[in-house]
Amino acid sequence: MKSLIENITAIQVESPVDKIIGQLKQLIVSGQLKPGDRLPAERVLSERFGVGRSYIREAILKLEFYGLLRTNPQSGTYVAGLSINVIDNIISDIIKFNKDDFNALIEARYHLELNAVKLAAERRTEEDLESIKAAMIEYENKASSGGDAVEEDMVFHIKIAKATKNSVIESMILILVPDLIKNIVENKICGDNRAKTAIEEHRMIYAAIESQDMTKAEEAMAGHLDEIWQISKAGFAAQNIINKAEV
Repeated sequence: MKSLIENITAIQVESPVDKIIGQLKQLIVSGQLKPGDRLPAERVLSERFGVGRSYIREAILKLEFYGLLRTNPQSGTYVAGLSINVIDNIISDIIKFNKDDFNALIEARYHLELNAVKLAAERRTEEDLESIKAAMIEYENKASSGGDAVEEDMVFHIKIAKATKNSVIESMILILVPDLIKNIVENKICGDNRAKTAIEEHRMIYAAIESQDMTKAEEAMAGHLDEIWQISKAGFAAQNIINKAEV
């Protein structure tokens, strides 16, 4: 009986973004999309996949980050000139990466965002401040009215990443943050009232960036992410106990 139980594996539920990436992979591998081909417009893809444009945008951003798509602001998004085998393997790794280790993803996000907010405080421009403040207000309006503010929360963090003036940090946050925020909110990992308690935390982060106080910016972001950071540490501790018991 024990060996039977050990052979049962958890069911993996695909996110909309993973499904979009998987279908694009099939189109490329089957030859329907070839290197150099232009993807349909975001609006068209949204209608065909039957999902919101934010999911399409997130999938494209991930594929761009890994070099599988390239975007020209004037003419659109194109399939990169990689071989089918390379594209097939990389896309499989992207989908696997999204699911593998929730605690590790939280840990990576925590340290990445702490560094990002310090750089944002140091390097932000007046235009960055306006963008971050607009995203903060959008979030507050949605969260205060009891609406689903997941997308607005993502935008707030992404605008901070943009203010770092570091394209690698910005791209890494674009990869990590959307899936994590959706997972945390949809599974109510931080409780039902988390959306409203985050309002004041966002304001503290913004105020520190505005005053260009790197220390306060880091402290404010650490406070904002503390709850999921504690969950991550507990997850690692529990896994360590399990690993020791199995030895």
